[in-house]
Amino acid sequence: MDLLTNLFLGQPLWMWLGFLGLVIALLAFDLGVLHRDGHEIEVRESLLLSGFYIALGLAFGGFVWWQLGAQSGVEYLTGFVVEKSLAMDNVFVIAMIFGYLAIPRHLQHRVLFWGILGVIVLRAIMIGLGATLVSEYGWILYIFAAFLIFTGIRMLMIGHEETDLSQNPVLLFMKKRFRVTETLQGDRFFVRQVEPATGRMERYMTPLFLALVMIEIADVIFAVDSVPAIFAITTDPYIVYTSNIFAILGLRALYFALAAIIHRFAYLKQALAVLLVFIGSKIFLADLLGWDKFPAEWSLSITAVILASGIAYSLWRTARPQH
Repeated sequence: MDLLTNLFLGQPLWMWLGFLGLVIALLAFDLGVLHRDGHEIEVRESLLLSGFYIALGLAFGGFVWWQLGAQSGVEYLTGFVVEKSLAMDNVFVIAMIFGYLAIPRHLQHRVLFWGILGVIVLRAIMIGLGATLVSEYGWILYIFAAFLIFTGIRMLMIGHEETDLSQNPVLLFMKKRFRVTETLQGDRFFVRQVEPATGRMERYMTPLFLALVMIEIADVIFAVDSVPAIFAITTDPYIVYTSNIFAILGLRALYFALAAIIHRFAYLKQALAVLLVFIGSKIFLADLLGWDKFPAEWSLSITAVILASGIAYSLWRTARPQH
C-alpha cells in the first residue's frame, strides 16, 4: 500500500495506475466488443459513442476536483475543452488522408484505433519531457507562451491553405524506400507478395499502413501546439496527460460524425488561432497585472466564449446559400 501512495510526477502512483487501467479497459471494450466485426460506423453510433466519452471525460474531471481540489478541477476542465477543440482540427487532416489514400469507412476505425495507441505513448513521452523541462527551467513556460502566440497569428494569416498530399515528403519517402501495394489488401497493414524483379516472396506495406503512419505524424505535429497549450494552463503532469488522453479518446468516436459535416466548421480554425493567442498571452498578462496565476475560472469562461463564437459563426455562414 505504501508503494501505491508514493508520488510519481506529482501525484500518488495509484492515481496514475487507475487512469491507465481505465484507458486500457476502454480500448479493450472498444475493440473486443463494440467493433469486433469491423463494421462501418454510422453517424448515430458515432454521436452516441462520442457522448459517452465526453461524459466519461467530464466525470473524470469531477474525480480530479474531488481528489485534488477545485483549482485542479477547473484546470482539468479547461485543458479538456482546449485539447478537445485543438484535436478537432485534426479531423480535417485525417479526413484528407483517408480521402487521398481511398480508405473506405468500414476500415477507418481500425486505423484510428491503432493510431490512438501510438498517440497514448507519444503524448506520454512529449508531456514527460515537457514536465521535466518546466520543473527544471521555469522560464520555458514563456517560450511555450510566445510560441503559441506566434502559431495563432500565423494560423490567422494563412487562413484556409490547401494541402497537396501527393507532394507530402513522408509519403514520397515511404513509397520510394519501401514496398507498398497499389491497392488495399482487406484490413491488413502488411502482406507477403511476389517481388516481380526477383520472383521471391517479400513483405509489402499496404495503403492502410501508410494512412496509419500519416495520422501518427499528423498527431505529432498537432501535439507541438497542444502540449505547450495545456502547460500554459497547468503544469501538473497528471492533469496535462489525463485531459489530453480523454480529449483524444472521444475524438476518435466523434470523427465519423464530424467527417460528414466538416464544411459546416469552416471558421473553426480561426477560432482556434484566437484561442492559442489568448492561452499564450494570459501568462504574460498575469505577470503584467502582478497575479500569481491567471484565474482558472476566467480562463475557462474565455475559452468557452471563443470556441462557441467560432462554431456559431461557422454554422451561420455555411447555412447561407453560396453564390
